[in-house]
Formats: sequence, structure tokens, C-alpha cells
Amino acid sequence: MERLLLLRLRSVGCAAEARINDIPVVRTPASGGQVNVPVHEYLLSGTNQLTLLLDPRAPGLPAAPRLAAQGLAAQARLLLPRIGQPGSELSARTLAELELGVLEGEIYTAPLAAQRSTELPISFPRWRWLDLPPVADAAAVQPLVAAFVQGLAVSLAKGDPEPFMQAARLRFEELAVAYQKPVAELAARWRARIQMLYATKALRMVLPAPTELQLRPCAGGRLLECVDAAGQPILRTEAGPDGSSHAWPLRVGVVEGHCHVMR
Repeated sequence: MERLLLLRLRSVGCAAEARINDIPVVRTPASGGQVNVPVHEYLLSGTNQLTLLLDPRAPGLPAAPRLAAQGLAAQARLLLPRIGQPGSELSARTLAELELGVLEGEIYTAPLAAQRSTELPISFPRWRWLDLPPVADAAAVQPLVAAFVQGLAVSLAKGDPEPFMQAARLRFEELAVAYQKPVAELAARWRARIQMLYATKALRMVLPAPTELQLRPCAGGRLLECVDAAGQPILRTEAGPDGSSHAWPLRVGVVEGHCHVMR
């Protein structure tokens, strides 16, 4: 694309999470770091909401007071690079920015949150997740979603990408629209990556027990983010010798007893 909107998240001394329109988009490690991701598929025409969480809590844990043993800081920036230019902060236009910080020795309540709305000068399609019915009771559909996720993990462990691709058909279609790419190209690239990981024995999937799945409602309850008790993506591989792993975040919609990977 000529112009690629990026979300840049930085944190120092702690994890941080950035959300766009109530959808968790990216998180830094517990020790801090920087992550840059394209975010077209989360953005809406008109008003968009950006949220920054410093020291996000694991699913189900209430807010709690913390003593900062060191200084903590987090920053999220929505960037619009100049045409033909990389996403350098020196040349990109900042469309929205949030910052949070805690001084060493200060007591704060985790997670610390900041939020702002911004109007974007770019048009986006009406994404289909906006029309999904909100899930009134996440606990009631947990067994259904757990069986669905477990099935995806098992098929990937066998090197079979097709069940995931079928469940994520709408996701692939909307990614193609968001980034102006042929859907067949995106699907073929994803299939080839799974097959490569399997062939190189790097697709050692974590096979989650149904009770290990935690559901975090997002997008106004229309989507359920699938994570483990630590808040990490439930669909992921075992860590390799270098400590790295592969993960596929899942935001699932539930419609008439069927699960769909939407984001």
C-alpha cells in the first residue's frame, strides 16, 4: 500500500498493552520493549478509540495496588508514514498518542490505563465484527470455544492448516481488503508458513486443556480473545532452544453456536 498505518508500542520496566476500538492489538514483554504493527483491520471510518494499559493484569484478576521498584513508562503512537517512506517517527505523522509513567517508589493501581478518541482522515470498510451479536455470558460459551480452539491446535500440530483457514475465512477476506492484497495470496502465504514450520519440526503446538482457556470479551463483547491464565495467546508453539515461539492471537465471534476467527 502507499500508506501503512502503524501502531508503535513502547514500555520500560513493565509490560504494556495497546487496544484499538476495545480490541487488544499488541503487548510488550514483562521486562518492556518495543513493538510495531500495522493496524488497518482494527480501524474505523470516523471516531476511533485508542487505549494504553501499563502493567496489564492476567485475565480475571482484579485491579491491585503495586509499588514501583523502578521507574515504569509506556507509550503508544498511531503513525501515518509519508508516502513511500518507512514508519520512522522522524517523518511519520502522529495521529494519536498516549503516555503513562510511574516514578520509582510510587504506589499505583495495576493496570494503569489511559484512553483517547481520535478522528482519522482515512476511510475504512465496515468490518463484519461490528455486526456480530455481543456475547452476553462468556462463561456459558467457554466449553464451545475451548473445543474449537483445541481442534485448531491439534490440526496445526499435524501440519494441517486447512481447519484454521476455513474458520478464519472472514479474517483472511478482511485482511485482503485492509491491505489491498489478493485474498488467495494471503492464504497461500499463511499455508506455506505453517507447512514450513511443520517440515522443520518447529510446529510443536501447545495442546491446551479445555480448562486452560480464558476468554476476554473485547470489541464491546462482540469478540472473545482466547488466552491462557497468564494472558498469552492460547494458540502457540512450545518455546524453542532459543526461547522463541510462534503464536497466533485469536479473537473469536460466536454466532448461533458456531465459532469464527474474526481477528
